[in-house]
Amino acid sequence: MPYVTVENITAQVLEVMAKTPEPRLREITSALVRHLHAFIREVQPSGPEFEKACEFVVGLGQATSDKKNEVILASDILGASTLITLLNDKAQGGPASVDKTDSALLGPFWREGSPAYAAGETIARGAEAQVPGQSLLVTGIVCDTAGEPLAGACVDVWHASPVGLYENQDDAQPDMNLRGRFLTDAQGRFHFRSVRPAGYPVPVDGPCGDLLRAQKRHPYRPAHLHFMVSKPGYRVLVTQMFADDDGRLDTDVTFSVVESLVGHFEKHSEGSDAHFTVCFELVLQPGETQFPQPPIP
Repeated sequence: MPYVTVENITAQVLEVMAKTPEPRLREITSALVRHLHAFIREVQPSGPEFEKACEFVVGLGQATSDKKNEVILASDILGASTLITLLNDKAQGGPASVDKTDSALLGPFWREGSPAYAAGETIARGAEAQVPGQSLLVTGIVCDTAGEPLAGACVDVWHASPVGLYENQDDAQPDMNLRGRFLTDAQGRFHFRSVRPAGYPVPVDGPCGDLLRAQKRHPYRPAHLHFMVSKPGYRVLVTQMFADDDGRLDTDVTFSVVESLVGHFEKHSEGSDAHFTVCFELVLQPGETQFPQPPIP
């Protein structure tokens, strides 16, 4: 192997990577080296800039806790999470005649083991349930790519409170508040009660917040509900449904608003009697039932 120079270092590293036995790992690490070296050649970071970059990466780990996953948050605000989701959606395809449900990013707040509820029960068990005018009824149907309803599908839902906090971020909320799992009936239907979620800022007390401030970007996400729908023999659907009247649909800090995932939150009555309803159809595609790794405990 010749001595290292600016001109030959990339080729030398790629030669070493080419000996990786596992094909996919070899492909990924080789591509990473090519693009990383090209990036470095383009921006030519100074020594202090490189140190700052390393501090940012180290800080992602240090800022990760049981309340948030800073690494996933960084991927979200850089648009990487949504790009991966969109590319995987496109690769998985499905019959051209099917109006399939688009996926959306998992986000940093999903937790395993949320409570199982009977149809029609409420997942709002904190003080937010007593706030007038915020009641929400969610109804929907889960079907396959042929449009046939799927009985016994698990609909795992979670969302932020009316003040924009998930229960693991808010000591005032009961554990697993605004989270729940429901099974579809023989007609593939599900329904549950909750409160209308608010849009919220992503956590800004770590490196991601520093980056957003440096870029003069706001940290807000539009109001949405998270869904993870599963049934053996079908791919796990991870998606979100956004409120159509939220003013930040086109400026989501995580770049995750797909047009097909915007739902109509219909308001009924006014004042303290006000309540909302929304309905969704969720389509599962056949395939391996593989769940994501929980970003937080």
